Amino acid sequence: MRNSELIMVVLFLAVLSLCKTNSLACNEREKHALLRFKQSFTDPTNRLSSWSLTEGCCGWAGVRCDNVSGRVFELHLGNPDDSGKSTLVGKLSPALLELEHLKFLNLSLNDFRGTPIPSFLGSMSSLTYLNLWGASFSGLVPHQLGNLSSIRQLYLGGNSGLYVDNFSWISLLSSLESLDLGWIDLHRDIHWLDYVSQLSSLSELYLPHCQLNNMISSLGYVNFTHSLTVLSLPSNNFIHNMPNWLFNLSSLLVLDLSDNSLVGQIPSTISNLHNLNYLNLSVNILIGRIPESLGQLKHLEILSIFSNFLCGPIIPYQLGNLSFLSYLDLHRNKLNGPTPSQLGNLSSLSYLYLQSNELNGTLPRNLGLLSNLVALRIGNNSIEGTISEVNFAKLSKLKYLDMHLTSVVFNVSHNWIPPFQLQHILLRGCKLGPKFPAWLQTQRFLQTLSLHDAGIVGSVPKWFWMWASNIQTIHLGYNQISGNLSQVLINSTNFLAGSNRFVGQLPHLSPNVVLFSITNNSLSGQISSFLCQKMNERSKLRILDLSNNALSGDLGHCLMRWHSLTHLNLGSNNLSGKIPESIGSLFSLKALHLHNNSFSGGIPLSLNNCTVLGLIDFAENKLTGNIPSWIGKRTYLMVIRLRSNEFFGDIPQQICRLSSLIILDLANNRLSGSIPRCLNNISAMATIPSAIDDKFSTLKFSIYLGYQGSFLGHREGLIMVVKGRKSKYTSILPLVRIVDLSCNNLFGGIPIEISSLFGLQSLNLSRNHLMGRIPEKIGGMKYLESLDLSNNHLSGEIPQSITNLTFLSYLDLSYNNLSGRIPSSTQLQSFNALDFIGNPELCGAPLLENCRENEGPQGDENVEGSERSWFYIGAATGFIVGFWGVCGALLCKRAWRHAYFKFLNYIKDRIYVATALKWSWLRYHFRRYHMISKFGMSKGLQPRRKGGKRWWRILRKTGPGSSSYFNGMGKDLYSS
Repeated sequence: MRNSELIMVVLFLAVLSLCKTNSLACNEREKHALLRFKQSFTDPTNRLSSWSLTEGCCGWAGVRCDNVSGRVFELHLGNPDDSGKSTLVGKLSPALLELEHLKFLNLSLNDFRGTPIPSFLGSMSSLTYLNLWGASFSGLVPHQLGNLSSIRQLYLGGNSGLYVDNFSWISLLSSLESLDLGWIDLHRDIHWLDYVSQLSSLSELYLPHCQLNNMISSLGYVNFTHSLTVLSLPSNNFIHNMPNWLFNLSSLLVLDLSDNSLVGQIPSTISNLHNLNYLNLSVNILIGRIPESLGQLKHLEILSIFSNFLCGPIIPYQLGNLSFLSYLDLHRNKLNGPTPSQLGNLSSLSYLYLQSNELNGTLPRNLGLLSNLVALRIGNNSIEGTISEVNFAKLSKLKYLDMHLTSVVFNVSHNWIPPFQLQHILLRGCKLGPKFPAWLQTQRFLQTLSLHDAGIVGSVPKWFWMWASNIQTIHLGYNQISGNLSQVLINSTNFLAGSNRFVGQLPHLSPNVVLFSITNNSLSGQISSFLCQKMNERSKLRILDLSNNALSGDLGHCLMRWHSLTHLNLGSNNLSGKIPESIGSLFSLKALHLHNNSFSGGIPLSLNNCTVLGLIDFAENKLTGNIPSWIGKRTYLMVIRLRSNEFFGDIPQQICRLSSLIILDLANNRLSGSIPRCLNNISAMATIPSAIDDKFSTLKFSIYLGYQGSFLGHREGLIMVVKGRKSKYTSILPLVRIVDLSCNNLFGGIPIEISSLFGLQSLNLSRNHLMGRIPEKIGGMKYLESLDLSNNHLSGEIPQSITNLTFLSYLDLSYNNLSGRIPSSTQLQSFNALDFIGNPELCGAPLLENCRENEGPQGDENVEGSERSWFYIGAATGFIVGFWGVCGALLCKRAWRHAYFKFLNYIKDRIYVATALKWSWLRYHFRRYHMISKFGMSKGLQPRRKGGKRWWRILRKTGPGSSSYFNGMGKDLYSS
């Protein structure tokens, strides 16, 4: 009795206390301040409906008051609804300044319409908690926030429009314990780390997506060595080694440096972080081996280092000591060798991701002992060997099994009942056959089943279709599975069964089907029966691929029922009749394949309604008429393939407006007229192909399969005639650039503008009536791999610039009227003589016809002629400039003219005197020599045989400079 009375008293006091709390006297000043604050918002869901004059503010939604003073000290106005329905919209009112005792302010996930964070928040000195996360602020983060001396938790992240110019104010927040500035631009201040490291009380630091590019401290150290427990810096721009100061953070529990560009090896000093339980270094450029010291992190629970360049053995044996490790992700590296048996020691392991490495050998059997394992992903490796029931003995929690693209052979008994219930099975390339695996029917919660290329032979078991009706994605392609599908209902969202042996008519589709591909089977029957099937709801089908079957008949008029179609492939069947106008009701259509059928008539005008059409493949039909001019309005078009039909008329000029066009194949029709000169306007062909600028990606279709990084993709493929043979292009199709106008009745010349298509890889203009010369600048098309101009009426010499086509591997210039020498280059001389045959006046290798001596490439003659022309032009210019430079000056300046002629008179007198003196000297000595030779013998002047020419010494004594010389000269001058 006493106990019950005591309980009643306690309950009474509790109720009394609650009533007292709700009836706290609200400060009138703060009450009116809150009402003014409310007026600055719109409240679409009436979250603040309790905020009224009739009630005390301490009982309002989101308002907390002090139990003693009744003053407002907390505002919890963060949006509780992630969908955004309860968002407060408006701007912050300075009325908040009147809440002098406010310590806690949460306005996260509201919408402040891109307004700046008001600087008056820096005056609210009582705040210890401020949360503006994801509230749509923008502009400069105010420096006044540095005045919040009592702040302990500051969350400004999730506002991608904010930026910081000077981060020094953060160092003033000495009490700060948790800081989140994610998605704020911090790159303007390179000393951010020096300021943050001064926060000695900081425990948690979140700076993801902040455009930071430097994690090296100029101080060489940081001050939060013993306080920091969480360091999250993912998705920045760090391009350097992991700094040494990181490994001095002995209290660190969480380290996330993922999605950066960190280089170098993982340092062995990482073992200094002995308290670490979360380590994420994924998506970087780390190299080398996984350090053995990681095995010393005894508390590690999550280890993720995927998408790097780590090599060597998968893990050192020391990692087998990590008894708390539950998540290990090393996929997409270059790890090699066998899967280590030490993995079997990780008793807590739940998620193991090793796919897309270079692992080999067999799977260790003790993996089957990991009783907590939920996901096992080892696909895309070179793992082989046989797997039996033993490998799955204790994997009762397994949900995800991925062994795709391995050589694993499943050897389990026919009546095996697995211990697990899987949700996703990816066994592409594994050997499960030849019989259909019966153990699959025990899996009741399956969402994804991929048995692509699994070696299964024979008919589908009777239980399969009913069992598979609830599986979201089924991929059975590239097996030898047989069966009649006429009475089958497909209910899976994505169903792919191409390259099998299915027969009968097409199955019925549920409205839930989004992707249905059953290409390359033996299905038959009227296509219209399938297209006109009745459905209770509107179809969600987006991709329909029925190509390479034996379907027949016309398309009927039921296409409008499939309004969601984006990709339609009915190629390589026995379809006939006209393409119906109802095809224009497929407004979302992006890719349309009707090739290799017997369609007749023209291209329907209604196709103009398909405004996002990117690919048209009507090749190898019996279509006729003109190519419609409206095709130039479909600016998304990247592929036009109309070859092998009966189209006639001109190629429409409007086709040049298709700036994204990469493939234009109009070969083997009856087109006439000239080649449009505006083809150089097709910018996609005029630029160098790049995987980065992939406009073709708009034709791709991907479906997320519901678990980490797994997508089911659909890529377009085309069969193209290139280099004289048919080839199928799929993965590299976005990089292909082709123009094929061969086998038509085109005439006129090859427009020189076509040589501006610098990105073109294949050009085929053969079997037309083209005349004139090959464009001189064709050598500018440096990416050209195939060039076929055969069977035309081209004349003149082969341009010398063709030797610049270093990628050219296919060339055919045969049967034209080309002349002269074939330009000399290793590339051209490597082709067969048949590639130049049928040009009677062509000579030089590889033809057997030798060129005459005076025959040479037109290019050399042009060069020589050009040099002669420039020589004459230079000579004439020099003469004119020199002549008028002298004569013009003399005509304009009288003083120069007088000086010039005076100088000429002086030079003339000097030349005259010098000539007269020389002439007199010669006459004098000639007479003297004559006298000596006549009379000198008798006076002993006869020269001796040795040391002769004594007479010359005598002449020298009387030569110029001697007195006798001048005396004689004076006499001669006087006499003259």
